[in-house]
Amino acid sequence: MNAALRKLFSFNGGVKPQTHKAESTRTPIVPLPLPPVFVVPLHQSVGGTPIPLVKPGQKVLKGERIGAADGNYSAAIHAPTSGTVVAVEPRTMAHTSGLSMLSVVIEPDGDDQWLATEKFPFQSAAPDEVRDYLRDAGIVGLGGAVFPSHMKLKPGKATPMKTLVINGAECEPFITCDDMLMRERPAEILRGICIMRELLQAEEAVVGIEDNKPEAIASMQTAAATMPYVQVVAVPTRYPAGGAKQLIRVLTGIEVPHGQRSTDYGVQCFNVGTAYAIHEAIELGRPLISRIVTVAGHVDTPRNYEVRFGTPMDFLVQQAGLKTGCDGFVMGGPMMGFRMPAFDVPVVKATNCVIAATPALFPPPPPEMPCIRCGECARACPTDLQPFEMYWHSRAKNFGKAQEYSLFDCIECGCCAYVCPSNIPLVDYYRFAKTEIWARERQMEAADSARQRFEARNERIEREKREKAEKLAARAAATRATAQADAGSAPSADGADDAKKALIAAAIERAKAQKPATAEAPAVADASTQD
Repeated sequence: MNAALRKLFSFNGGVKPQTHKAESTRTPIVPLPLPPVFVVPLHQSVGGTPIPLVKPGQKVLKGERIGAADGNYSAAIHAPTSGTVVAVEPRTMAHTSGLSMLSVVIEPDGDDQWLATEKFPFQSAAPDEVRDYLRDAGIVGLGGAVFPSHMKLKPGKATPMKTLVINGAECEPFITCDDMLMRERPAEILRGICIMRELLQAEEAVVGIEDNKPEAIASMQTAAATMPYVQVVAVPTRYPAGGAKQLIRVLTGIEVPHGQRSTDYGVQCFNVGTAYAIHEAIELGRPLISRIVTVAGHVDTPRNYEVRFGTPMDFLVQQAGLKTGCDGFVMGGPMMGFRMPAFDVPVVKATNCVIAATPALFPPPPPEMPCIRCGECARACPTDLQPFEMYWHSRAKNFGKAQEYSLFDCIECGCCAYVCPSNIPLVDYYRFAKTEIWARERQMEAADSARQRFEARNERIEREKREKAEKLAARAAATRATAQADAGSAPSADGADDAKKALIAAAIERAKAQKPATAEAPAVADASTQD
């Protein structure tokens, strides 16, 4: 089907903030120089924390695995360059909480020597082997969710996979890393898309790009001209068109309801950066050690860099010419991004943009005023929720009611807060409610686990008592059976027992006969004493 003839649909809500994208797309992507030190967090994706494989003092090569995947819901971590491991210790992670995460600190040796790599035999390997390889290559979703990609690359069992959706919308302001990647490396992205399509056994692949990126659209359409099963489609520019459910709705007309997944409807969604990373892993044998990152905000030259994971953010932003007056870094965009707790936190797999913030660029929020129930937030919500109801119940800590209004369907896009005339930070309330609900669920799980252990202990004690009683009863029964068997084989013993019984009976009779006489003597003596 010709992309120009593909029917497009729409989603409700959404907003159109200023994009601020032109500044960082004037120059091509450039690789970032090696920093003095890399701080590589081991936990950079959804799932378990990878197991450290290196120790201080150990030499590593570029691309060498330094963290092994901890189960299926995890992905490996690799050295971003060759050098020496100087520490494996907790360091401040790239999160607004400021908490620490176990990290591998590597001092580069300057050689930047790759570990021996080779192309993976994709065509001859079983699908599970390919997925395991991608897990060990550290491939995760680079659109923000950082979900391990090998878990999403499984064809549907109940519902055959029909459409592979590739997300190139990149709707949030300031962020242009996907735009530049599609402009400069479209062929590599498409080769990754072909690999994903084969793994999913999908009938077609559709790349959705917002229509404010004409250069990216033209580049991808030219590269896909010889691929009849890949369509590159321009979609209307409206935030958050880059949300997975919103893009699926626009391209396919399918609206995924609450509690269900897109795979239940034969659709799966990936980011263009993920497709490029899969191409590099399969066709070049290179694990995921870097990504394209937009640097914008209060800098001299906003642009996109190819940045290795573990690079300190202040080193990255300095390359773009950090101006004086910066009061912090925002990782991500202004709508869904997080302010970093320090300037030197490391770039991770979820880092698509670093904005140098100033009070002029991100002024302090105006004072919060009471909700007037105007309904603007509900009209702007792209997931058709009732934000003001969730706000009231979250603020009152009535978390059960908040869940009844589908709190966990909220994608935290910020549209509601953006249009709120009362300046209420609605998303902050939703995040608070979700955190509290998760904490209570963990407490309930811990309590249930403790109860189960207590009941299991009591059952074990009772079982041991029963087993002990049964053993004693069995032993007593065996003793009685032995005695009876011995009695049956020795009749002379019975005769001796009868003789003894007769002698005892005779003695008792004699004692009875003597008893009256002995009883009278004390009586007489007592009488004389009384006189």
